[in-house]
Amino acid sequence: MGVAARYAAIGVVATLAAAAALILLLPQHQEPTHYASTPNGYQGFIPRSVVDHNGRKNPTGDLILDNKTIIRNTIWDGKYSDTIIENHNEIVRLNNKFVGEINPVNNQPYVPLQDVYVIKGQVPIKEITINGQTHYVIYANKIDEANVAGFYTYKEWVDDFVAAMNTPGTTTARLPGDSPVFKWTNTIGTVAEQTKIYGQYGLGGGGLLLILPNRTIIPYGDSINIPAGIHLSNFVAPKLVYNPSS
Repeated sequence: MGVAARYAAIGVVATLAAAAALILLLPQHQEPTHYASTPNGYQGFIPRSVVDHNGRKNPTGDLILDNKTIIRNTIWDGKYSDTIIENHNEIVRLNNKFVGEINPVNNQPYVPLQDVYVIKGQVPIKEITINGQTHYVIYANKIDEANVAGFYTYKEWVDDFVAAMNTPGTTTARLPGDSPVFKWTNTIGTVAEQTKIYGQYGLGGGGLLLILPNRTIIPYGDSINIPAGIHLSNFVAPKLVYNPSS
């Protein structure tokens, strides 16, 4: 090969290398971040398991919007991610310990509880693909701490819990230690007592209630490991004391 041919070949290689480098530097196509839900609604993230994302483990589960839409395969990324994993693991551990045993206060079997993390307002979310499967990432670092709080209640009531928070006229209350509700021989009595017990294991306070306009009550506890934002403080420190006869 002559000198000119060699320089021509080198030029082609250099050009290809530069083009490859340019391709690597160009931003790859990604779906834009959307803001799901309404500005004043309450959205609930329900962790189910853990997924590897961005080189770390993040909780994944369902996101229930204020209009009752459920977004599956949702990943909570960023602020509180590790705490949510720890809280959920503790809920699972306590369920394994208590569920099926008899609650001595009302003589009914304990039931599985579930943690839920509530966001007031719109949720920054982006669609991504992991191993060929569509996921939706919540970018928690973009959410104001004033708009986040953690709770737990009966596993079968989580959807109703989020819906109740979004129901006009729903109020909050707390149960006094000697409330007859704890002795009710139904799931309400069981869950009311069970939230108190789980709270004693470091999850937070129990014996709280959502009271719907039709007087239906949903017992729950709040997670002290994620300090409730000011816009959710009425759900963690109710001023009303519940009287079943009122």
